Amino acid sequence: MIRKIEGRLEGMEGLGALVVPSGSGLTYEVLVPAYLAERLLGQVGRNIELLTLEYLEGQGQGASFIPRLVGFGSAQERKFYELLITVKGMGNRKALKALAIEPGAFARAIAERDARALQQLPEIGKRMAETVIAELIGKVEPFVTYDGPRSIERRLPAAAIGPVADAISALVALGESRADAERLVDRVSSSDPTLESAEAIIGAALAMR
Repeated sequence: MIRKIEGRLEGMEGLGALVVPSGSGLTYEVLVPAYLAERLLGQVGRNIELLTLEYLEGQGQGASFIPRLVGFGSAQERKFYELLITVKGMGNRKALKALAIEPGAFARAIAERDARALQQLPEIGKRMAETVIAELIGKVEPFVTYDGPRSIERRLPAAAIGPVADAISALVALGESRADAERLVDRVSSSDPTLESAEAIIGAALAMR
């Protein structure tokens, strides 16, 4: 079981962090939660350390399996993820996408039974939000923080109007959920604030998928 990986961050491919350990000719793809993927965008080319989990991902109808690494910035973040994937219907990939906000803020929404805040996150609809709260209420107190936003809406660039709003609408028209479209636009705006047109924002957002 691989529990930690250190090395240079070669790049990000969606939720995949490409890490090259020092002195190694190998490049590891480490899947990370959406909130951490945004954080790592500004660290490409630097040395990073991720605490990891390893699991087998079924392919086809379970006839073959591919080993996957999932990485986190701290042991506490890893523990929250391990708790989240115990929820019925919350698989590894779904949990990584759903974690578009920090675990502490996610846990706070659960502790406060705020289903509406959870529904704003990728992969979480009304039924899943209710399931998450029902199964994890009373278990998340050690993870709760009160210093971060609990919704995608509050994390959007200030005044999500003009090109930003147009880009979000266009991505929704292309098949993205609104939460995913907002998350992509937020990541683009954070990584390259010089983009001014909806077309440029859309192109950069699609390249991040």
